[in-house]
Amino acid sequence: MTETAPLAGSAHADTATNQGEMSRPQWRAPGGPPARPRAGAVLRGLLKTTRPKQWVKNSLVVAAPAAAGRLFTREALTQVTLVFVLFTACAAAVYLINDARDAAADRAHPTKRHRPVAAGQVPVPVAYATGAALAVLAPTAAAWLSSPVVAALLTAYIGMQLAYCVSLKHVLVIDLVVVSTGFLMRAMIGGVALGIPLSRWFLITTGFGALFMVSAKRYSEAVQMAGKAGATRALLTEYSTGYLRFVWQLAAGVAVLAYCMWALEEGGVPHTSVLPWRQLSMVAFVLAVLRYAVFADRGTAGEPEDVVLHDRALALIGTVWLAMYGLAVANW
Repeated sequence: MTETAPLAGSAHADTATNQGEMSRPQWRAPGGPPARPRAGAVLRGLLKTTRPKQWVKNSLVVAAPAAAGRLFTREALTQVTLVFVLFTACAAAVYLINDARDAAADRAHPTKRHRPVAAGQVPVPVAYATGAALAVLAPTAAAWLSSPVVAALLTAYIGMQLAYCVSLKHVLVIDLVVVSTGFLMRAMIGGVALGIPLSRWFLITTGFGALFMVSAKRYSEAVQMAGKAGATRALLTEYSTGYLRFVWQLAAGVAVLAYCMWALEEGGVPHTSVLPWRQLSMVAFVLAVLRYAVFADRGTAGEPEDVVLHDRALALIGTVWLAMYGLAVANW
């Protein structure tokens, strides 16, 4: 009897210990095989890997229909919603495949090691399989529900972005062009889906506006990493801050010039507006570019959506520009 009590207590202690271990997160040694995650955790990890915060960039699909004044029709809204979902699926496919490919390297990174694939929340084969499925299904759905041209554009986007993940992100200048082209494709696809002819000024303004923001972000990264070892982007060490400053200044100038050419262009829809909204919108557009350039010059221009949302003055200027632009397109 005197010996059974400790044994019983020990058994209870072992049971409690085992239950405590089961309730705690399963840790693994660095580089070791991750514990098998549960289905719910995998789904949450897959969603997180698709970068929901980045989905706002895909709202650029409304740009061409809005510029043509054809956004608020049932057909347009249906097609724009569809291409938004399909473009989001394509971008998600790229993120999943990229994170699966870089999982081993990300585990050694101070922040990227928390990504679901690198942390073991999402198994690498699952990330690859999900990304590949989305990469196939999105263009297929586009060919069936929209048009073969939209499907071709989505396929080109996926191919370009995967090439970027594999090698192009290590090539000087080309990395800037590829990222900027991704934004341009977003802006184009809404017009392509609705068969809207794309204005030359629209393409120039959008393309160089994207290059302005991308190069400003790279410049800010280069400024912040100056004199520090272990840059997050190896290519930053090959760019000079002077060169990146030249690129974002050049791109900003071309974008402003192209927009002003559109605003001052005669012809097209007859001018019947109460006020010359096209011309007035130039003021707001230029102010927005100048305000954004302040952050670029300081080296604090990170993600474009973060810059806009965290600066009240820039957000207000952008809202005023959108209102003027909408009135100009509506010819009110």
